[in-house]
Amino acid sequence: MNLKKQFPILEQHAHGQPLVYLDNAATTQKPFPVIEAIDRFYREANANVHRASHYLSARSTHAFEEAREEVRHFLNAASSDEIIWTRGATEALNLVAQSWGQSQLQPGDEILLSAMEHHANIVPWQLVAQRIGAVIKVINVTDKGELDLNSFRELLTNKTRILSIAHVSNAIGTINPIETLILEAKAKGAVVLVDGAQAVAHTSVDVQKLNCDFYVFSGHKVFGPTGIGVLYGRKALLEAMPPWQSGGEMIRQVSFSGTTFNELPFKFEAGTPNVSGVIGLREAIRFVRALDMNQVAEHEAELRERAEEGLKKIPGVKLVGEAEQKVSVVSFVVDGLHNQDIGLLLDQQGIAVRTGHHCTMPLMEHLGLAGTVRASFSVYNTLEDVDAFLNALTSIVKGEFASLPEEGAVESQSEFFNQLQGEHDDAFSQERIFQQITAARSWQDKYRHIMLLGKTLPSLPDAMKTEESRLHGCESTVWLHHFYDEQTMTLYFAVDSDARVIRGLIAIVLSVFNGRKPNDISRFDVDGWFEKLDLYNHLSPSRGNGLRAIIEEIRSLAHRFG
Repeated sequence: MNLKKQFPILEQHAHGQPLVYLDNAATTQKPFPVIEAIDRFYREANANVHRASHYLSARSTHAFEEAREEVRHFLNAASSDEIIWTRGATEALNLVAQSWGQSQLQPGDEILLSAMEHHANIVPWQLVAQRIGAVIKVINVTDKGELDLNSFRELLTNKTRILSIAHVSNAIGTINPIETLILEAKAKGAVVLVDGAQAVAHTSVDVQKLNCDFYVFSGHKVFGPTGIGVLYGRKALLEAMPPWQSGGEMIRQVSFSGTTFNELPFKFEAGTPNVSGVIGLREAIRFVRALDMNQVAEHEAELRERAEEGLKKIPGVKLVGEAEQKVSVVSFVVDGLHNQDIGLLLDQQGIAVRTGHHCTMPLMEHLGLAGTVRASFSVYNTLEDVDAFLNALTSIVKGEFASLPEEGAVESQSEFFNQLQGEHDDAFSQERIFQQITAARSWQDKYRHIMLLGKTLPSLPDAMKTEESRLHGCESTVWLHHFYDEQTMTLYFAVDSDARVIRGLIAIVLSVFNGRKPNDISRFDVDGWFEKLDLYNHLSPSRGNGLRAIIEEIRSLAHRFG
């Protein structure tokens, strides 16, 4: 199976290397038919749907409702009235929690979730439970990353009003035994919602056969556009649920004496819909329905198994989540290397993966991890992609930077700031860093200098790595201390991180802030500094790598002393 040529974005290069895209659990790429359908809609049929009587509106309305019927077939729903358009799985989950949950749950009722749920299937239920006085119960996960059925059966009681469960774990790829879970939950009288965001691109889904009450997924994870998703709901439940949002299309008649609401599915589709997204999703569903899903499963299993076998041969690599039933998601950690360092270094070799907690913080906490590196494969990936990924990771783990000196930890806060004011001024001066970074001939050379800075930046003593000094909003763990020299009226900052690449970027930031007067710090253009270093588009503080939080804290301290 080689579908790569149907996805134009995969033809490009990243950092001078052929792009190997292995971040499919976050979002899938889009085939030509999806891209062309969206383009054609705006060129030939752009109009709002349903209410207008002109030609363009008729065309857009026909395509809009044709897409709903396409999704009905895709999920084997009994009626197109059971297909509700949302902005994605997250909105669909919120819709059910706020509409069904708010209207049906009572104090003391139990909501059953699992420890592997995405935040989007946790937080909406927490909000509802807090308002109503319902109780959330959490199914345990085994060390292999499988749902603990004994825990499920212990927690499932006559008080369980809803089971809201992932079909597939986005973080570790586990396929949950939802047929069993649904059967047993419904035997207790519970309603069942299935989060299928990670399942629909890998396996066929038949909601009538499953006998679930709700099923949700996002278009962008199944080769469709962003900003569009689907809520399937059993018609009787949807009819009994109150509207969630209000506005155009979801009403039948409005007067100041009262309002009557529209019939399904429009009752839950307030406002102007994402018509182009719906039409793009229609083409994505057609693309998937044309595939042999058994062949897809075999191909993706081959990719995953090759990746897992290769990872087991790399020293220091530990797989996270080794369930018997998995989709093509591989999570792992590497001894002595921060996940963010691995992700950035892989990116420099053209390999796109995801690092962090994957919006599953409770699962990471349960597993005793801050996060993982996740490589996720799709139908267009090849064995050559897997080999490129393994070769790149091997080169990183073998020690591309092994010859660099280790960080030199100091013993006390006073010694640390003495170093900042003294001998380390030259090593981390703005001029020296500018010369080193701008003299680099390639991005690999730039990264080598950044990693060198990360290795040579003085480490904070353990006593200074406190919860009070920790900055939040960073993917890595970051600690920050400051010292104000009253004689010179200058500020010094001591910052450390458990990610080496962040330590290197910290050194670049500190080179322009340490030893400066507060007003000079407040006025300094850090974005311009990164742009001069040719790092702005790749490592600027606005990329969510934690630097923005560090810079904002430094500026806040400068304002305090200014």
